[in-house]
Amino acid sequence: MFLQQRLPHERQASQNTSDSYAYAFLLLFAFASKQYKVSPSALLLEQIDAPLVMAFLEHLEKERNNSPRTRNARLAAVKSFMRFIEYRVPSALDQVRRIMAIPVKKTDVPLVNYLTQSEIQALLDAPDENTLDGIRDRAMLHVAYAGGLRVSELVGLRMEDLSFEPRLIIRVRGKGRKERALPLWKETGRALRAWLAIREKAAVPEVFLNSRGQHITRSGFSYILKKHVMTAIQRSPCLAKKRVSPHVLRHTCAMIMLQATHDIRKVSIWLGHATLQSTEVYVQADPNEKLEAIEAITPPTVPKRPVPTSRSSNRPY
Repeated sequence: MFLQQRLPHERQASQNTSDSYAYAFLLLFAFASKQYKVSPSALLLEQIDAPLVMAFLEHLEKERNNSPRTRNARLAAVKSFMRFIEYRVPSALDQVRRIMAIPVKKTDVPLVNYLTQSEIQALLDAPDENTLDGIRDRAMLHVAYAGGLRVSELVGLRMEDLSFEPRLIIRVRGKGRKERALPLWKETGRALRAWLAIREKAAVPEVFLNSRGQHITRSGFSYILKKHVMTAIQRSPCLAKKRVSPHVLRHTCAMIMLQATHDIRKVSIWLGHATLQSTEVYVQADPNEKLEAIEAITPPTVPKRPVPTSRSSNRPY
């Protein structure tokens, strides 16, 4: 009921969130059944207590080598379930409160990884426009980068979400069922029109299709991106030193937009962030912002001293 009713209908969680929570419980129940030496179906709610959850989190980090960020995501799934239980099983109130008191682990916040103008251009030019797959891949890369889309937003883009008059505008369904409308560049419109001109009629509504006429999956796009990164490295060797994931295209869009507008609010709206706090990571990663701050401040003076010609014998040590 929690996964099938609570998340998708009451909380309107995305399919990705539901899948992530389901996998967290799969791991938790497998761990608990091993601890108690019973089958997962024989586990009782009372057995999912704070000590077990703490042991489970330690198991994730030490035995599965999960990062603190992944550990916190699994804990968030457990806590969400406990909030669900809190109002339905009064006898478990103390158990729920103990689990809710488990703290998240602090994580490092690295600078976002993004591509330079020359690197992203090399990537966009990598697909072979003389092949069907190349025309599709070029359109996908253009739309992903120009829109700053999450990979789920890209593969979930539907034909009904496109509007070409008076210019290309796409309607994006983001996290939390939030929608936003994005006008894209003419170059992106040309790449997309080229794909739509050869796109066969399909039973699915998604814009981008695979060779079987089904919509491209998240893993499918990751494979396509990796393939074209290898081609782009020949033109831009610096790409070989970077890890280019689908989300890096989103980061690149955000960074280039921030450098062009110097307006974090516009970047936040474009990306569909719920708060400006989520967008501040791009300010931290943008060296131009720091250079402007340095240039706006009068530096302290350093008195000029004559260069000594020899070491003084009276110099204290």
